[in-house]
Amino acid sequence: MRPIDRALELFKTQTAMAEAIGATGPFVSQWMNGKRPVSPKYCLRIEKVTGGAVTRYELRPDIYGESA
Repeated sequence: MRPIDRALELFKTQTAMAEAIGATGPFVSQWMNGKRPVSPKYCLRIEKVTGGAVTRYELRPDIYGESA
């Protein structure tokens, strides 16, 4: 399962996820559909609000590298 899918499971809906991280619904939809990668700013927010259950390293290893 993709990390973004795991994050969505924790929030239950795309709307709830968007509200929790201060994003718009269309952004979340684009991440879920693979049309756009999660931006670094939102990677950090997702990591924070999930309590580290989904990390920035998982969401964007191309930017953050391997988990520390």
